[in-house]
Amino acid sequence: MQDFGAAEKERLLARFGRPFEKGDVIFREGEQATEAYLLQEGSVRLVKRVRAMERSLMVLKPNDLFGETALVEGAVRTSTAIALSDGVSLALDPSTFRRLLETSPAISLRLVQQLVRRLSDAEDQIEIMMLRDSQAKVVSVLLKLARAEQEPGTNTRILEVSPMDLSSRAGLDVDTVKRGVHQLREGRYVKIVDERIEIPDMEALTKLYALLTLKDEIRGSHSSHPPDDRGEGEDVR
Repeated sequence: MQDFGAAEKERLLARFGRPFEKGDVIFREGEQATEAYLLQEGSVRLVKRVRAMERSLMVLKPNDLFGETALVEGAVRTSTAIALSDGVSLALDPSTFRRLLETSPAISLRLVQQLVRRLSDAEDQIEIMMLRDSQAKVVSVLLKLARAEQEPGTNTRILEVSPMDLSSRAGLDVDTVKRGVHQLREGRYVKIVDERIEIPDMEALTKLYALLTLKDEIRGSHSSHPPDDRGEGEDVR
């Protein structure tokens, strides 16, 4: 908890700390929302059921806020939170959460920044959902993450992103994402280095994306069917 001193951190964990183990369900979609959470250690995945299928929304890391619907009176959970590892979070009821924001401007600023980032991510996901081709979705996510790195003077990007996180961002199952990354690797658009994704040539990947989206538009103009997230991506080899 970078915004707290050691004594304050210990006090908050002692009073509001909620430990969890890998695989625990912290809350379920549809339940009454009574507490918001500030993740302190470990990782948590948010999932939502869409047309009888479970879709991953995002993977949370320490200092992320989740379950914030509890701040609205009478709200219910809009997703399910599942622990991906052992960890601990602060579980805060609305009145406690508001007092915390009032007494810590640094936390208030960080949470506002996080909510703005989530809004931007939601807009990106809408754009990605409009694509029909699964490979185009994977490439779109990689490009968006790479551009956020902001490394001037180099055309190479190195991304520390897991298949689970890519799956959440692309709206695809993990196996489809892994196949997509494998195709990109075979086409030498990406490299896998120490479990990280390296993009050696941003320009080449950008050109590939333009080609994939063009094919996607042509395919869409000849089909009245909705996008199919289960479809195979274009062969980029």
